[in-house]
Amino acid sequence: MNLKQLPKQPSLFYSYIRVGRLLYWSLVLFIMESIWYGIELQDAISNHNKIFAIIFWLWCFLFSFIHIFLVIMDGWSRFQNYKRAKDQLYLYGFQPKIAKIYMGSKCQRMAAETAAEELGLQAEIKDYYKKIGVKWYHYVPYFITKDQLFLFKKHFWSRTFLEKNYISKFNFRSSSVLQEIL
Repeated sequence: MNLKQLPKQPSLFYSYIRVGRLLYWSLVLFIMESIWYGIELQDAISNHNKIFAIIFWLWCFLFSFIHIFLVIMDGWSRFQNYKRAKDQLYLYGFQPKIAKIYMGSKCQRMAAETAAEELGLQAEIKDYYKKIGVKWYHYVPYFITKDQLFLFKKHFWSRTFLEKNYISKFNFRSSSVLQEIL
């Protein structure tokens, strides 16, 4: 593939938002929930409600508040997937082997699909996912149904929230490849 054949490339910020768009909608919801639960918790404490009510609102608040950070970390990890997928698709073109790497969850597929779309390979990756039975409504990651103890696996935490920073090998917004990492 040649950079001169590439469609006009969006900014990295725009790509970052597109890759994690579902996550960032949930981020807004978790922020709103945290505010509401925090208000309810303060109200329960100030009105000297029963301990059950205080514990209930505290649990709700902590659940939604912690998810704010998990969603941010998940969005960061999906952006690393996007950058890696874009480099791989640019170097090798569409390969089922590459698409399969990012098949595990809706967010990972969105990262690969965004990278493919920016390289003009959107039809190929969507056709591949359709061919292997991935549906648009498959939001729950496949590994959750296969391994109910996934929360206790290092692979889950490192792949979902702690993906290492990936530095793109190419500057796709320039007219020529400016940066290549050996």
